[in-house]
Amino acid sequence: MSDVLAGLDKIHWADLKHAYGPADDVPEQLRALRSESPDERERALYELYGNIFHQGSRYPATAPAVPFLARLALDPSTLKRDEIVQLLAAVAIGYDEGYLPGGVDITGWRAEINRMRSADPAEERRKLDLWVEAAQDAGERRVRSINRDTYDHAEALRYAQAELGAYDAVRAEVPALRRLLDDDDPLIRAATAYLLGWFPEEAVGSVAALQALLVRETATGVTANAIISAGLLTATGLVPQFHDYLNGPEPLLRLSAAIALTRLGVVEPEVIGALAEASMIPPETDAEPAVSFLDGDLRGYASQTLATLDHQLPAETVEAVVKGLSRTSEVATFSMTAAALRLTFPHGAPRPLPPFEELTAPQRRVVQVLAELGPETWRWVNFMSILRSWNLPSTHAECRAYAGLDTPE
Repeated sequence: MSDVLAGLDKIHWADLKHAYGPADDVPEQLRALRSESPDERERALYELYGNIFHQGSRYPATAPAVPFLARLALDPSTLKRDEIVQLLAAVAIGYDEGYLPGGVDITGWRAEINRMRSADPAEERRKLDLWVEAAQDAGERRVRSINRDTYDHAEALRYAQAELGAYDAVRAEVPALRRLLDDDDPLIRAATAYLLGWFPEEAVGSVAALQALLVRETATGVTANAIISAGLLTATGLVPQFHDYLNGPEPLLRLSAAIALTRLGVVEPEVIGALAEASMIPPETDAEPAVSFLDGDLRGYASQTLATLDHQLPAETVEAVVKGLSRTSEVATFSMTAAALRLTFPHGAPRPLPPFEELTAPQRRVVQVLAELGPETWRWVNFMSILRSWNLPSTHAECRAYAGLDTPE
């Protein structure tokens, strides 16, 4: 064993907590990532996702594990290093859907932690009471009441500080991890390009590294991740290069450039057209490496990007998003539904809900599309919660009845 994990046993892991209690199992899992056995590595990675990153949460044991994960990722003798880089990204930000398409607002994040540290718990409780009282209906009030009644300010602050601590631990490794953009393995290059996009405080060095990568890169998936990350890092100097990709022959790079340009405020007909096209028919992504953002949901990413433009879109672009929604099912509908509703209900949820006939034509269209989605989609609580937040019928039968459709058998 090399000294990649030197110092691992000097940390009092049993005194640190993860999702399942004392973190004394973490050293063994980190060592197993060095195993030559695929089964052992896979099990260790699965266990780390389960304990130091449990369903997106981070814990006191998470940040101390980061330097060792980074060293493992940087050591060429470690196998499947791209998976470790992906774990580092997850440890830093949780699930990326909460940050897209805008990227990490680290200034706001740090300000919120400081506010929580100085907040009066009693005043926080009063704010929650007002929030519950402001609910628009009984269902929303019930959900808000549960959130209020289970809220513990001290515990919330501990979780928040653990999350920011994990983020800062990964940020500290970013300068070293940039070297992986030169790795021979395109999967590692793609994962690293994805990782760099979440650290705006490291933008100067990361944008320069991504720009250099774009000059020499030949793998389309790596290039796509690099373009999107550069956009998240506000790389305005790369706008001419993004235009070259936008006007090029490769659909995935056209979409990536359109996403980056929109993030930079460059909204042109060609940009909107590329996003609309991908909302209906996303680029093929069979080849590796794939785009990491939103777990490769390119249709959802394109539609969410369009949704940030609100009133700036022509009717045919909105229809492209709604048509794309009609072609999705199950979890893929979540981001598409949110985007389509934001575009068709630009003034927010209709309260009270008017008769179906009084909706605008685009609104009637999206409600019909939602009603016609299959039962495999309507079984998801997440999907129904999105509709409830827009004050739309949130059961399949009610939605079909509202749209004037027969109730499915």
